[in-house]
Amino acid sequence: MSVCIMVDVAKWPVFSMLGPQELSMIQKAIVFGLSANEAIYITKDNEVYVFGMNCSNCLGIGDSQSTIVPRKLDFLSGRKVVSLSYGSGPHVVLATEDGEVFAWGHNGYSQLGVGTCNQGVTPVLVSANLHSKKVTEVACGSHHSMALTDTGEVYAWGYNNCGQVGSGSTSNQPIPRRVSSILQNKVAVSIVCGQTSSLAVVDNGEVYGWGYNGNGQLGLGSNVNQLTPCRLVALQGLCVQQVVSGYAHSLALTDEGLLYTWGANTYGQLGTGNKSNQLTPVQIMTGKERVVEVAACHSTHTSAAKTQSGQVYMWGQCRGQSIVLPHLTHFTCTDDVFACFATPSVMWRLLSMEHDDFLTVAQCLKKEFDNPDTADIKFSVDGKFIHVHKAVLKMRCEHFRSMFQSHWNEDLKDVIEISQFSYPVYHSFLKFLYTDQVELPPEEAIGLLDLATSYCENRLKQLCQHIIKRGITVENAFSLLSAAVRYDAEDLEEFCFKFCVNHLTEVTQTTAFWHIDGNLLKDFICRASRCKAFKN
Repeated sequence: MSVCIMVDVAKWPVFSMLGPQELSMIQKAIVFGLSANEAIYITKDNEVYVFGMNCSNCLGIGDSQSTIVPRKLDFLSGRKVVSLSYGSGPHVVLATEDGEVFAWGHNGYSQLGVGTCNQGVTPVLVSANLHSKKVTEVACGSHHSMALTDTGEVYAWGYNNCGQVGSGSTSNQPIPRRVSSILQNKVAVSIVCGQTSSLAVVDNGEVYGWGYNGNGQLGLGSNVNQLTPCRLVALQGLCVQQVVSGYAHSLALTDEGLLYTWGANTYGQLGTGNKSNQLTPVQIMTGKERVVEVAACHSTHTSAAKTQSGQVYMWGQCRGQSIVLPHLTHFTCTDDVFACFATPSVMWRLLSMEHDDFLTVAQCLKKEFDNPDTADIKFSVDGKFIHVHKAVLKMRCEHFRSMFQSHWNEDLKDVIEISQFSYPVYHSFLKFLYTDQVELPPEEAIGLLDLATSYCENRLKQLCQHIIKRGITVENAFSLLSAAVRYDAEDLEEFCFKFCVNHLTEVTQTTAFWHIDGNLLKDFICRASRCKAFKN
């Protein structure tokens, strides 16, 4: 399943290794693996990149080496991915816009569908029985795989010890085989996998399940495994819109926004208020508003749901705790639950981050800084103009709030002359008001510190001090100490003083030391003496 949402992939620890430029290019992404240490992402120009631990060759890069640097899968270059899923081996299966299926990774049970049990070190086309079909969705269990075609046919292959392939036997299935039996004349619209179980929703809202049922995850009223699809009769009369499966539990959402759960409940993942397994579907969140989305994946025992008003609930195994009732979170999407609370912190679906060039308020402000087309006032500094907006300056700075009042002459001017500060300093200051960021070398930051002190901008003052600290050297240490004293920056003063004491011999040989103000020099010698800096 893939959905367009606004989500920050950097919430998943593995993506924190990527820089802003790489993150901005991501169109789709998924995090998987036993420790959530593998990731795949697709860029805006449909290039597929992978990085992480590479267990069982699950990155498809042609070798078994892990990689902290993203590597491109050239074989998939230019192919538009519409669906992607992963197993526990792990193995990876994806479908392209053209309806082709590719797989790689762990293949001990023929879960790649290529007729062998050889590891898939690079992506391979899964064509047996699918060459004339257009696959629109794929799903993976622990070691089995499924595919859904545009005509509603379901195909399965791989590990079949519990009947999860739906072939009527428990023999492993080396190539895709159509799941027929009771589904023969049905049109399936979605498929999901638990660890060793399978579910399908058909076009009239009925749900069918097969495979392992030891915890009741098929919802049939028993715990007997099923080798072929069986209808969940307990959901009769309901039109199911979405089904998801956890490790050994399942959730179903109806077209009326009702939520049902069944199966394993060791961690409270059914949300029933206890830890008892349920062999048939039980309705939960009955006192809450309409549910519009449910979330789970076979790697975890975590469940999540989103309501019509955007509230997100979570329950089950959450960071080691067992939450037995749906708990209201501050998240805005179910994906964040898995990033922050699931173990492992995988993604429960392929995320598609299509923002349609939408800009946040902060991004818009940053974009409009020094834009003459939208500005209503400009500052002239050292003969150069800086174009800004009165409203922004008044909102962000008390100095400008006072300046742009009717009794000030500046309120009537289109151009305001600035003579006491340099262009780089004033430009950086105004840009800070739009971005909350400062980009200046330490030498220029001294001038900005002066401005911040004059304008009573304490936050800016702190940022300047951080910049200056990072740029301190033997040559400029005494100049920076002098500036810190002049602008009453106590924290910076203490930092510079300690630096000078720690490098006393070198500092006292610099030009800056001998050109310093006499009073400051005396004060420094007294303080250094008290610190026993001159002790042999």
